[in-house]
Amino acid sequence: MARLVFLGCMAYLAVGLGQLVVGTIMEPMVDAYGVQYGDGGQLVMNQFLGGMVGIVLAPWLIKIIGKKTLLLSALGLMVIAQVVYFFKPDWGVMLAMGPLAGFGFGTTEAVVGSFIIGAAVGNANVAMSRVEVFFGGGALLMPFAGAWLISNGYWSGAFLVVGATAVIAMLLWLIYWPKILDQPGGLAADKAVRTSNTGISRSRVRVVLIACSLFFAVYVGLEMSLTHYLPSMLVNNNGLSDSTAALSLSIFWGAMVVGRLFAGHTADRWGGAAYLLVTCIVTAILFIIMGGMDSVWATYILVFLAGLAMSGMFAIALVFVNRAAPGMTERTTSLMMAFGGVGGALMPKLTGWFLDENGTEATRWLFAVFAVAMLGTMIWALIATRPLRRDSKAAA
Repeated sequence: MARLVFLGCMAYLAVGLGQLVVGTIMEPMVDAYGVQYGDGGQLVMNQFLGGMVGIVLAPWLIKIIGKKTLLLSALGLMVIAQVVYFFKPDWGVMLAMGPLAGFGFGTTEAVVGSFIIGAAVGNANVAMSRVEVFFGGGALLMPFAGAWLISNGYWSGAFLVVGATAVIAMLLWLIYWPKILDQPGGLAADKAVRTSNTGISRSRVRVVLIACSLFFAVYVGLEMSLTHYLPSMLVNNNGLSDSTAALSLSIFWGAMVVGRLFAGHTADRWGGAAYLLVTCIVTAILFIIMGGMDSVWATYILVFLAGLAMSGMFAIALVFVNRAAPGMTERTTSLMMAFGGVGGALMPKLTGWFLDENGTEATRWLFAVFAVAMLGTMIWALIATRPLRRDSKAAA
């Protein structure tokens, strides 16, 4: 299990770097290509659409080509896309490569996430939080690397950082493939759980999956919108340099990394439902306050606190929904990440357009609307799980 978690951490490090690279170099990239922020949002959208396809197809592809081949292929696609990005081809080529890069990111994240949750069982909160720390670590390191590269005139070199990390992750998975994944116990356990829960109402499970799917869509959309446009907002509204503004992302992701070190244990103590409700409430309050402030330092402080509040949401919510609808880990994990991909594709596109049309101040309030919507979906999900838990006890 320790080897699986370590390899999962390396894969998530590469994905974390890759998910942040476009946002980190957004300002010099749109300047170099002579495009608008909405066009940059289109690249983000293309990546997430590709990711959604990979996530949705992952369970089927595992059955067709196997776990190992699928994961190594996904990491290989990440490498190819980043190398093409590095050479700064025509903007049309950049947009065309977006789905390929996204397919690699999304498939890697979904497959590794299902591996961890399926193998960790009762320790899933802690295991997933540890893996998510490395996703956050990648997202934290990218702004530093990007800022240095931007200041030296080599902004496209950020894509090589992602590609090199993906190569390392691919080699590690190839050489040290964990044997626990070749054991049929996980599938057998899932079948046993499905059999023992036939008394649970399928319609209620469906409601829970819908509510949680919407939560993942809004959460990922908010996270990606903030991380892709925060530097540009600081450049336009506060006059910061491109490289200095890019470092603002490190504040958010630094808080994410710190929070994820404790998220799993905290969720185990409070319970997943209480943890998610409290953190969503705090996040909504912070973004509402942020909407009325334009000070750089106030923004930095609020972004840091938001990072702490949001740090464990993804991992804990993923474990929460798998426990609420047991017996289909791969499909549930893929479904949640697919809806996260939808939000990650559509909401940054909307944010880029909104920023072009309405400016920075209005966009801060848009983030607040996203945060309140996220709280609403989580409240719905928690309410929906109550009758499901009663059905589960009655069927036991």
